[in-house]
Amino acid sequence: MISRRQFSQALAVTGVAAPLVAAAGAGTANGQTARTMQSGKPAWGAIKQVRAGLLDVGYAEMGPADGPVTILLHGWPYDIHSFVDVAPALAAQGHRVLIPYLRGYGPTRFLHARTKRNGQPAAVASDLIAFMDALKIQKATLAGFDWGARTACVTAALWPERVKALVSVSGYLIISLAANREPLSPQAELGWWYQFYFSTERGEKGYTQNTYEFNKLIWKLASPRWNFDEATYAQSATAWKNPDHVAIVIHNYRWRLELAEGEHRYDGLERKLRARPAISVPTITIASDFDGPNKSGAGYRDRFTGRYEHRILDGIGHNVPQEAPEAFTRAVLDASR
Repeated sequence: MISRRQFSQALAVTGVAAPLVAAAGAGTANGQTARTMQSGKPAWGAIKQVRAGLLDVGYAEMGPADGPVTILLHGWPYDIHSFVDVAPALAAQGHRVLIPYLRGYGPTRFLHARTKRNGQPAAVASDLIAFMDALKIQKATLAGFDWGARTACVTAALWPERVKALVSVSGYLIISLAANREPLSPQAELGWWYQFYFSTERGEKGYTQNTYEFNKLIWKLASPRWNFDEATYAQSATAWKNPDHVAIVIHNYRWRLELAEGEHRYDGLERKLRARPAISVPTITIASDFDGPNKSGAGYRDRFTGRYEHRILDGIGHNVPQEAPEAFTRAVLDASR
C-alpha cells in the first residue's frame, strides 16, 4: 500500500477511529463522489494467459490491438476488478488496455514450484517488464494504486525507456528500508497493525484462515466512504484463492521491515532504488483522503523531473480507480497525451 510513513501521518491527522465511520455518497470539492458500486459482468471477456519470466500471467485485455498501450496495475488487497469501469472507458478512447493479475493473485501462477514466493517490489516490477516483453510491448503508459502504483513507480525509475507516462495514486512509492526502521508515534504505529500482525506466525496463520473477512476490513478502513456491495467485494475476493497469495503478501510486509530477505537476483535493482531515483517520464500523481497531510504532494514533488501534475480527490479513499473511475480515466488520458 502507500508508504508506512505516509499512512501513519494520515492517521495522525484524521484519528485512527475515523476510517471506521462510513459517510455514504459524500460529495467532494472537485465534483467526484465516493460511489455506491453495484457489481456487473466485466466488459473485457475471457481472461488470457501468457508465459512471462517466472510466471504464467493471467490478464484482461480491451481495446484495439494497434492502439497506444496502457497497463493498469492493482494493489493489495484488490484485483483487476478495480478497473472494471476504467478499462472500457480507456478502450473507447482507442487505448489497448492490459490488466495483469500480480504474482499471488487470480490465475497468475509461478512456472516452477521451487521459485521463491517473493513479494519485494523489485520482483513485482521485474514481472511487469517480463510481461511487456512477452507481449512484445516496447513502451506503455502505466497506471495504478497501492502495490500497483509502487510497481509502476519502480518500473518508471529503473526502465524509463519502457514507460510512456505514469499515473500513480499516492505519489512516489519507492520504499526506503532505512526510513522504515524509524519508530513513529504510538497512534501512527497503530495504523499499521496488520503489518506487525503479518510479522508473526500467528498473523500468517490468521491471514490464511480469515483472508475474506480480513481483506474486507482493509477495504472499509482504506475507503470509508465507498459503499461497495457484497457482490462487488466477492468478485475481487476470488483472486485471493491463488495458492501463493498468502506467501506473497506475508513476504512483502516482512521484507519492508527487514524481517525477510529478498533474492540476490534483484540486488542490483535494489541498490539503484535505495538512492531514491528520480522519475523522468510524464507523470500525474493523485492524492485522496487516504493520504491525509500528504495530499499536497509537496513531500515527493522533487522526485518527478519530467512533465508533471498533481491532482487531489477529496472524499475519495484508497481504491481510486473504483471509487472515482472518471477522474482516474481522465488522468491516464491526460498523462499519455
